[in-house]
Amino acid sequence: MNRTSLLIDELYKNHRGWLHQWLRQKLGNNDQAADLVQDTFIKLLQTRDELLGLKEPRAYLTSVAKNLLIDQVRRKRIEQAYLDGLSEMEYMLDTVASPEDQLQIIQALDQLCKALEDVSAKAQQAFILHYLEGYTHKETAAQLGVSTKMIQKYLASCLIRCYQARLDMDVSI
Repeated sequence: MNRTSLLIDELYKNHRGWLHQWLRQKLGNNDQAADLVQDTFIKLLQTRDELLGLKEPRAYLTSVAKNLLIDQVRRKRIEQAYLDGLSEMEYMLDTVASPEDQLQIIQALDQLCKALEDVSAKAQQAFILHYLEGYTHKETAAQLGVSTKMIQKYLASCLIRCYQARLDMDVSI
């Protein structure tokens, strides 16, 4: 084993239990805490060069775990916004008269999801916040912690993907 692997092994043995307990208190859920502990150590494996000068392991582990927790909360917000959007669409489907109209709406949603599969997670978040939730560019930027210029780039990449998907659809018809 090299020095970095030994250090990660030592961190895991000495601090896994403490980190798990800390996360369990924050989350109120033992299984989520266990998953986040594993994610934290996976992140350490991915960024192992930063470990060589580590002086405060618990502070470092806490920082990594907090960042992962924030990412998890952001993902849940996106999922919830998506589910809320689907719920609204379900309501719209109930009020639409013909089955053909219902089918068109479902197909459009499916195409939108497929079109956005290839853009980054932040671009997807920006798209949902702006177009589904009605956030302004400035509000979306604040939510994602990026500049409004970056939001414009994210939205442009999403719209380009939607346009490309539409062109692909027209070609296949």
